[in-house]
Amino acid sequence: MKEVDAGMRMRYFQKGFNFAQDGPGNRLVYHLQGCNMRCAWCSNPEGIGGVSKSCREEPVEAIAQAILAARAMFFEGGGLTLTGGEPTLQFEAVRVLLSAVREEGVHTVIETNATHPALPALVPYIDLLIADLKHPDDERHRLFTGVSNEQVIQNIGDIARSGARMLVRIPLIHGVNDDDASFDGFFRLLRGFAGAPWLQVEVLRYHEYGKDKWAAHGMRYAMRHAFVERARVELLEAGIRALPIEVVRT
Repeated sequence: MKEVDAGMRMRYFQKGFNFAQDGPGNRLVYHLQGCNMRCAWCSNPEGIGGVSKSCREEPVEAIAQAILAARAMFFEGGGLTLTGGEPTLQFEAVRVLLSAVREEGVHTVIETNATHPALPALVPYIDLLIADLKHPDDERHRLFTGVSNEQVIQNIGDIARSGARMLVRIPLIHGVNDDDASFDGFFRLLRGFAGAPWLQVEVLRYHEYGKDKWAAHGMRYAMRHAFVERARVELLEAGIRALPIEVVRT
């Protein structure tokens, strides 16, 4: 493994194996601490703040060694996935870690909200980039996440057109982005990416898997009546296929 700065450290609040939902195969998933969005439906609210009760900090070199030691578990095309929180808030540590383990043949994935302006610079170290597209309208995106979608759209477009492998995920939430105007906005945006060689889209139906975590961390879960009818999911998927862009379900 290439030499890693011994003083470089990384913060994460959870790690463990997951099969086929954070990239292909069996994957060692690190949830990195910190996020610049404030989504009320977040499944990992403990990653929102700067330091959670479960936060750990370790040298990047030690994390890289642990990943390489786990390679026997990376079956069916598995590998490493960095998610969050928002992993790009620890941008340089993420770049160094991805570079170090990919050089050793580890398949790498990053799950991101795609807001970091330097995100395309990570592409050479990533086998698959999974990016959220939460809302097509900038004002509504700011309302529900606290940040603009302008950089998100630019990054997704630039990376898709570069030929990199990318999965765009749309979390579909009633009262947030499941109305006809939002669908039309998604179609307009994604139409501009049609023809990108390795682009896929997945529609994620709202769930409450993270609800108990909010209470456990002394935070109020504000989502109400946010479940989406299956027919709305299928309608959005059909419209995306017609662009044409491949739609997947993991």
